Amino acid sequence: MGQSSQVKFFWVILVCMVLVDSPRAHAVITCGTVTKNIAQCVTYLMGTSTSPSKACCTGVTTLKKLAITPEDQKAACGCLKSAASSLTGLDSKRAAQLPKECDVSISYAIGPHTDCSNFYLLSYVAG
Repeated sequence: MGQSSQVKFFWVILVCMVLVDSPRAHAVITCGTVTKNIAQCVTYLMGTSTSPSKACCTGVTTLKKLAITPEDQKAACGCLKSAASSLTGLDSKRAAQLPKECDVSISYAIGPHTDCSNFYLLSYVAG
């Protein structure tokens, strides 16, 4: 292999390493993913059950684990806000308490009036 070929090979390997090792900069969590993970919480959020189910809390925990980047966290917040606004009869106090009830700590309250525009870096603390 000539020196020019070795230099090209080096650059190809370097670019591949950067692409494989780079964070999910453009991958943003979808509202479909958010909805799927909180669907089991509706009975609790509407007041028809006294506590969130195990499936609900599993979904909340999964959602927290999926929302890693600030972009994901902002998108998840917007999806939760939208979902909260669309549920007629939603108990907003239960929505705000849902993460705590599932032993999951997030840095914002879930509800129809949550301001998702001020997200820089959210500090999610494992519950």
